[in-house]
Amino acid sequence: MTENTNRITQNPDIRYLGEVLGNVIRSYGGEKLFQQTETIRSASVDRHRRISGSDAVDTGIDALDLDDTLAFVRGFMLFSLLANLAEDRQGVTQEQGATFAEAVERVQAAGVSEDAILALLDEGLIVPVLTAHPTEVRRKSIIDHKNRIADLMKLRDAGVAETGSGDSVEDAIYRQIALLWQTRTLRRDKLFVADEVENAHAYMRDVFLPVLPALYARWERVLGKRPPSFLRLGSWIGGDRDGNPFVDAASLKLALSRGAGTVIKRYLDDIHDVGSELSISSELSRVPEPVLALAEASGDDAPSRFDEPYRRALTGIYARLDATHAELTGDPSHRPSSIEAEPYATPEELRADLVTIAKGLAEGGDSHFTSSGALGRIIRAIDTFGFHLATLDMRQNSDVHERVVAELLRHAGVSQDYLALVEADRIALLQAELEHNRPLARTTEGFSEESIKELAIIQAAADAHARFGPACITTYNISKAESVSDLLEVYLLLKEVGLYHAADGHGPARAAIMAVPLFETVDDLDNAPDIMARFFALPQMGDMVRARGVQEVMIGYSDSNKDGGYLTSTWGLYQASSALADVFATAGVGMQLFHGRGGAVGRGGGSAFQAIQAQPKGTVQGRIRITEQGEVIAAKYGTIETAATNLEAMVSATLLTSLAPQERPEQDRQHYAAAMRTLSDAAFHAYRGLVYETDGFTSFFRQMTPIAEIATLKIGSRPSSRSKSPAIEDLRAIPWVFSWAQARVMLPGWYGVGHALAAFEDTALLKDMAQSWPFFRASLGNMEMVLAKSNMDIAALYAEMVEDADLRTTIFPRIRDGWQRTHESLLDITGQSRLLEKTPALDTSIQLRLPYIEPLNLLQIELIKRHRAGESDARISEGIQLTINAIATALRNSG
Repeated sequence: MTENTNRITQNPDIRYLGEVLGNVIRSYGGEKLFQQTETIRSASVDRHRRISGSDAVDTGIDALDLDDTLAFVRGFMLFSLLANLAEDRQGVTQEQGATFAEAVERVQAAGVSEDAILALLDEGLIVPVLTAHPTEVRRKSIIDHKNRIADLMKLRDAGVAETGSGDSVEDAIYRQIALLWQTRTLRRDKLFVADEVENAHAYMRDVFLPVLPALYARWERVLGKRPPSFLRLGSWIGGDRDGNPFVDAASLKLALSRGAGTVIKRYLDDIHDVGSELSISSELSRVPEPVLALAEASGDDAPSRFDEPYRRALTGIYARLDATHAELTGDPSHRPSSIEAEPYATPEELRADLVTIAKGLAEGGDSHFTSSGALGRIIRAIDTFGFHLATLDMRQNSDVHERVVAELLRHAGVSQDYLALVEADRIALLQAELEHNRPLARTTEGFSEESIKELAIIQAAADAHARFGPACITTYNISKAESVSDLLEVYLLLKEVGLYHAADGHGPARAAIMAVPLFETVDDLDNAPDIMARFFALPQMGDMVRARGVQEVMIGYSDSNKDGGYLTSTWGLYQASSALADVFATAGVGMQLFHGRGGAVGRGGGSAFQAIQAQPKGTVQGRIRITEQGEVIAAKYGTIETAATNLEAMVSATLLTSLAPQERPEQDRQHYAAAMRTLSDAAFHAYRGLVYETDGFTSFFRQMTPIAEIATLKIGSRPSSRSKSPAIEDLRAIPWVFSWAQARVMLPGWYGVGHALAAFEDTALLKDMAQSWPFFRASLGNMEMVLAKSNMDIAALYAEMVEDADLRTTIFPRIRDGWQRTHESLLDITGQSRLLEKTPALDTSIQLRLPYIEPLNLLQIELIKRHRAGESDARISEGIQLTINAIATALRNSG
């Protein structure tokens, strides 16, 4: 934070921002705090570099009183925040994959024709799906200040001395960092679903709305033709009620209404701007008849615009769109039209009118208005976002569906005890009910509270289809999908509100919303191919899916990892995907995988570009959906530049994986698969032996890590556990991973792998796999990053918080030994002398942070000890929460 910062890094942005932060701390926190902070920082850097005399870290920390501690932690958190900003600007932590142009060039060099590329995109669908999973510990205000600093740094890069308002750029940067210092870091109130909706829509409005049309314009120039809108935006926020009792019909309506208001407001602004530009006079340019007809029907009779048909036509379009805003949101727009008009029934109607304008301009001799420029971007946005902005997924647990269906069948007199039926009888009963369109219930009177709530949500989905169009909700994700009946139950529920229609003389059964099974545990992944094969074998379901052309399956990374460990999870996902591809090919159905990834490696995190390229051949097919959760949203999509980079990497990886030829011969792939089966089995038994078969491990975990303290953070609307049980099985994967990261163990990202690698005799084969197989290379790469962020010496200090000495001395040495085995085996296989030797940019990024994380860990341990000992000073609880926030900010992908 001072001139000594250059000893840590050569990144000039980090050096500059650190110096400004140091000046802010001196000005607002005082000279004493500045000196305390600098003493601890310098000593921590020295200790990290193994320079003698670094005991000042402990001495400096011991000298902090509670008020000083809170201020110190905020300072270190802000430095990590500013370091993240600087690295994002330099592209250090962004996706390092190919651009779209490079991907096209590579597949064409491999013999893929331009027609094949366009055909893939015509059928393609790539969707980042924003979720509200609670790993984003920072307030939106903090993120907003960071983004303002990023904008100011761009001006500084360009040599601009003053902002548009006349302020000095240097002063403006100082002011924003000073505001950061004075902005409360922690949320005072727990987030509600409405807050999560609002936070997500800020990204949708400020980033995704401008970025996607701009990317399409770039890709159109690469292809020389206009591609379809294959990259779209999805969201779970307001529709995901699995384990979240606060998501209901009102949440779903709010999310969709908010989306409609956001996107239509953008269209209104853009159309207003285009209307201001198109001052074309019919006296000076030939205007086609369709444009004249739009002008005459517009209701714009102002004499001053009598000879300006394009402006008059756009006035009418604006008026209709303004009326659409009022109808879909219930509120007037920010700039109401002075002309009364009928609202548009569909986005396609709006698009048709704008295409009429574009064609008119082209016939008038200016084709630049058709696909490029502002008008082209509006048309592209309508194709991409419609009137809904982001497609909203629904999700619920299959156990809930079973209970609701059982109650529906009982009230209708169809089955008195559906829950007692075996699977074959359930399927037969559900099939019979799906052969007609008669609903089971005309009213919910007499139903349980749970059933009333669930049926209300499904009715809200039907209302949304009628209001916003069928693209607003297209999938219904089924958590804990373990059987064919789990899918049929959802279609039965959809039938109740007219979203499923039985086969008739006009064709097979059809559903406006697709039931999507989520396979997330190790057993679920093993059973997934058989479940889908039996589902396709049902005539009415098979015919419906083949008519649709595509069926989605969601595979979950988090619970499979918590269930079986890192290596077994990643291999199980790979095997399940490959086996599912064969099942889908046999059934004649296109497969679309939905990857439920988190931010941490233990939850599927890491490079999306590498992850997509590591998928089995034939499992992508130009179609992929991926969850973007918690802190990852801000990291990947916090600015227009980072969003463009990450979205293009996702598209490029999908293109390469779908079309690039298989590089390795079949014999090699078989050898690799056999090796992975052996490795996975060994890793699974080591992981299960520790986590689920060691007496007292649950108590050890809950006392060693800040899991209880994390639960006090107001970072999400959803409870941290599915039940009140303390068992690890019932704990959500997010706090499981997050708490291990805080304690610097990162256990879900590596434990068991070292046992497997060390026991495997053919090291040469492992080295070949690491070099030649994208799947294995990506798996090791992600694990290597986790190992580099972990620290067993610090973890040992957390382990001292375990009250039972026998438990502590029995379990922690096993963890330390497992880490050492993993570390040594990884270096041997990858041919490195140290972690991240072959990825210097990532190494530099992590090494920069480590000296700033260690003091935070030491303070967190001390504060947790005092808190658990019964000290009631509110500053202790606040300090714990601040350290959690600061450590998560420094680690970046910890949840």
